[in-house]
Amino acid sequence: MKLKESLDSDMKMKRYKVSEHDRRTLSWWKQKEKNIDFSPSYQRKGGLWSSFDKAYLIDSIINGFDIPKIYLADFTWHSNEELNPNKKMYAVIDGKQRLHAAFEFLDNKIALNADFQYFADPKVKAGGMKFSDLKENYPSIADDIEQFNLSVVSVTTEDVEAINELFLRLNRSKALTGAEIRNAMQGDIPILIRKLSEHRFFKENISFSTNRGQDKNAAAKILLFCFYGEPKDTKKKDLDAFAGLNNYDKEHIELAYRKAVDTLNLMSSVFLPKDKLLKSAGLAPVYFLMIENIEERDLSLVRAFLEYFEGIRNMQFDNSKLVEFAKYNRSTNDQKSFKRRKEILLEMFQDWKNEMPNIFE
Repeated sequence: MKLKESLDSDMKMKRYKVSEHDRRTLSWWKQKEKNIDFSPSYQRKGGLWSSFDKAYLIDSIINGFDIPKIYLADFTWHSNEELNPNKKMYAVIDGKQRLHAAFEFLDNKIALNADFQYFADPKVKAGGMKFSDLKENYPSIADDIEQFNLSVVSVTTEDVEAINELFLRLNRSKALTGAEIRNAMQGDIPILIRKLSEHRFFKENISFSTNRGQDKNAAAKILLFCFYGEPKDTKKKDLDAFAGLNNYDKEHIELAYRKAVDTLNLMSSVFLPKDKLLKSAGLAPVYFLMIENIEERDLSLVRAFLEYFEGIRNMQFDNSKLVEFAKYNRSTNDQKSFKRRKEILLEMFQDWKNEMPNIFE
């Protein structure tokens, strides 16, 4: 059974309709760019394709190769606040990287790869050219790009869960991270994880990459700790099980969220913008565990200590606690590892304070 037919059949119970969008040219869709939501809640982040990958897509368009279908939530017939909070005509379900690549080429932001070959006429030497170069030197090729008919599938539904499920189904064969899959799940816990990842700590202080949902992964771990009142295992299966919980006290998860926000507020005051101490996504939850156990009067000392700690750790000082920390840091998602690394940080923080009394008088 074809994918479209299968999806139609599977989703009928969810007031779900899949249909071929009227064929439109790439230039037509480019004109609609501002009316397309590229970042609905279930989407993974952009920037996953390299410049080479983007140029290779344009190569395929020019040389007439098939481009996979693009799936868009279509709000031109109906819309509601929950499904379409940004009030756009369309939202990308599948094909975000392809659309971005095509639009960037039309905006002269990327160029064809240096080894580009035009199969219809090998005499064409367009390698390294941008769209404006093509318009000047090979206008017929530029016109072919603009007139290229994208194959777009429109998805109409009143059911938020149906959109999320379709995203997961279309991406099931792709290398989605656990954070990206959990981000598309329904329920209070995935929503709170998304909200937590929007905290200014994740927006301003961290310096680790977030292009594959590393911020949401760290937020999920932190919320899980607050929900259970202690560190837990945070392997993919554990975080998936937590995000998928459906039998819990809603007041309890709300309190856990507020507790997480309170400590992240403190962390925002401790760390600098794009802090070099926050280059590791794996250490962010450990620092969270430490800081939630620090007396308020000591908060202003935490960053200086952590800079000292990272310095001696990188210099591989002969210290039994540093050796133990390094051992546990290799099993970064284990409950015991979280507990012991937190304890080591708190113990060494007190030792550091006691060895430097003059600074704190």
